[in-house]
Amino acid sequence: MAPSIRLSPAGRSLFDEPLAIAVQGLGPRQQVTLRTSLRDETGELFQASAHYQAGDDGELDLARSPALPGGSFSGLEPMGLLWALQPQKPFWRLVKRDVQSPFLLQLEVFEGHGERPGRLLAQAQHERAFLRDGVRRVPVREGRIRATLFLPPGDGPFPGIIDLYGAGGGLPEYRACLLANHGFAVLALAFYSYEDLPKGMKEFHLEYFEEAVNYMLHHTQVKGPGIGLLGHSKGGDLCVSMASFLKGITATALINGSVANVGAVLRYKDITIPPLGINPKRIKVGESGIADIIDVLNSPLEGPDQQSFIPLEKAECCFLFIVGQDDHNWKSEFFAVEGSKRLQAHGKEKPEIVCYPGAGHYIEPPFFPMCAASMHLLFGKPVLWGGEPKAHCEAQIDAWQQIQAFFHKHLTGKPSGTCSKL
Repeated sequence: MAPSIRLSPAGRSLFDEPLAIAVQGLGPRQQVTLRTSLRDETGELFQASAHYQAGDDGELDLARSPALPGGSFSGLEPMGLLWALQPQKPFWRLVKRDVQSPFLLQLEVFEGHGERPGRLLAQAQHERAFLRDGVRRVPVREGRIRATLFLPPGDGPFPGIIDLYGAGGGLPEYRACLLANHGFAVLALAFYSYEDLPKGMKEFHLEYFEEAVNYMLHHTQVKGPGIGLLGHSKGGDLCVSMASFLKGITATALINGSVANVGAVLRYKDITIPPLGINPKRIKVGESGIADIIDVLNSPLEGPDQQSFIPLEKAECCFLFIVGQDDHNWKSEFFAVEGSKRLQAHGKEKPEIVCYPGAGHYIEPPFFPMCAASMHLLFGKPVLWGGEPKAHCEAQIDAWQQIQAFFHKHLTGKPSGTCSKL
């Protein structure tokens, strides 16, 4: 019997779902190298490989067989060949630009554990998709809003969420559509550097975000009375500002967000919140040429920078802070703790704070490979994002459950039956 790769699900799975990988038809205790390859939409190649030894029966099941030292990872890691994918081009991050097409994953089995791949024994292809069958993708161009709405299958109405990414700009849709697969109506909202929106990050007007909130509150497919906000990085402090000043927000989840306004002036009616001051002299550049910017921001607790602290005590919602304790973009844990102190000092409910040791800045949906460093649009050079690959991967899986459980609880009143694994 010739060696073959057995995958479950067989031909196609959703990107945030586990994929079971096994090889059959090998020789007893045969040594092999497994390699995965994936190209993003720009054609850049990501690869991972691991060394294995088949059982006495010639079978190899990644759920039961530990990877041996010498590859991209070692130990019992059933999904290691996905989370350990690394770009062949330095400082390149895996993102999904068109959620309507899947990523194509190539799997290969080679003979032996040599420096160079041995003879090819088996290969397979698998689609990692972003849209579940029946999820509707609706481009939204109403008033000033530039967004995409994802609606789950069925009649609805569904709990509604607005999803904001960070300083990269544009309109990333992949987190929003993966969340919609789990029963939420999710609006991926662009806020700069997209179509006719402002090109740069100089100032933001909260009235724009208010339009998006009202769009969701009045949508027939969105279950009221309030909606949720989900923001990462710069998107996080924008969500804190929305929750603090706008009506109709029930739950706000931040992934490595800030409770101070960062990077641009924020305006709403007659209110102006200046951005937190920075000191570029605090950038540390290592021998690799990668900048560590963790100490660049001033403290929002001192001097004039206190004006940048967003008055989150005005919010009428519950908060969830997802914190990577090895975040090198900024001090996410400090922001979460100070936000919690401020809420409680004003008699508000203590927020949920979930901390992940070994997780960096880009806590993405499950099985996205960790990006340790990439180009920073505002600094114009590669910066360190932090994280240790295995711990970061585990954090992404748990955080994804935490975020869904939080929104289920506060937007539907029903717990989703998930509990923290960490």
